[in-house]
Amino acid sequence: MNEPSKLAVLIEQERDAILESWRQQVRELPSARGLSVATLNDHIPGLLDELAEALVEKSEQTIPEALAEGSPPVHGRQRLKDGFDIEEVVAEYNLLRGCIHRLADDHEVNLQGPSLHIINRVFDQSIGLAVQTYATERAEEVQRRREEYLAFVAHDLRTPLSAIALAEKVLHSTLVMDGIGAESSQMLSILRRGVKQLEQLVNQVIEENTNLETEIGIKLVRREFDLWPFVATLIHDLKPVAGSGSTGLINRVPDGLSVYADASLLRRVLQNLITNAIKYCPSGEIVIGARELDKEGAIECWVRDNGAGIPEDFLDKVFVKGESDPSDAGGTGLGLAIVKTVTEAHGGSVSVESHEGVGSTFRFSLPTKANASEV
Repeated sequence: MNEPSKLAVLIEQERDAILESWRQQVRELPSARGLSVATLNDHIPGLLDELAEALVEKSEQTIPEALAEGSPPVHGRQRLKDGFDIEEVVAEYNLLRGCIHRLADDHEVNLQGPSLHIINRVFDQSIGLAVQTYATERAEEVQRRREEYLAFVAHDLRTPLSAIALAEKVLHSTLVMDGIGAESSQMLSILRRGVKQLEQLVNQVIEENTNLETEIGIKLVRREFDLWPFVATLIHDLKPVAGSGSTGLINRVPDGLSVYADASLLRRVLQNLITNAIKYCPSGEIVIGARELDKEGAIECWVRDNGAGIPEDFLDKVFVKGESDPSDAGGTGLGLAIVKTVTEAHGGSVSVESHEGVGSTFRFSLPTKANASEV
């Protein structure tokens, strides 16, 4: 029996031992430590079979074609989902290559000539295909996240822009009554045009990104902070949006209640919920509250209004990206999707209770510092 055939027989006989040795080494890679045997193996047992078959045939003509249509490309995609970095993908193939070399050494099989050439051809081709798929998928994922993040930021810019526009109108009306000068009138006109241009740019970004998936890889920067002054500041900033006293914004957060969250992202959540409530409660009352959930080890926050409410058949769609009130021609369906995405990134959950003509209550939870898992 020639050397390649001897090695093929050994691979078939020692298949389980090879896989066990390989798994022990691969588990030293940080991303592989928590994976099950089935997930870790993925297509590797099949790759050993392909290698044994190639050694028996002593031909490399069909290897690239077989691998290209086989499992290495799928493996690269799977390892991206498993959280591997690209160096770890290369390493696991080379570790398996090392196992084959040790098997040959232990049984005094000569790896020179055709055997070595076929082994290297199989592994190098597998690495190339897996890495190519991994890199392509990774690039597309990064692009999706960037575009999604841009769409979310653009949506959030609408609120401060609306506040600036309303403030300009109030200021203009006040100055007209007091006798506005030519220079002041010109400056207000410049401000008005600037806000309008920004609104157009923001709307353009949102329109170009409304077909994207809501899978934004959020990096949290959490800290502990007092919630009452945080909400008080937000209410102050949103008063122009609520109008001149037409909608009441009430802070019912208990004194001394702290949250452990990303302050910037939490502001986005509350801002979206409050501005959404203002839209459907133009002359009513909006209450922002919070409490400790002792058993769950979390803080529950809510935004309650006594506005128009949500139709029952639309309640299960309110957090779905792209789903917006049919009566709101300018709606993008992003605001509540942002609330859900950010809340779940913190390890919390979000819900809504609503009755038409009575109002709505949106609730979301945030784990305490002791129960939070870092993201």
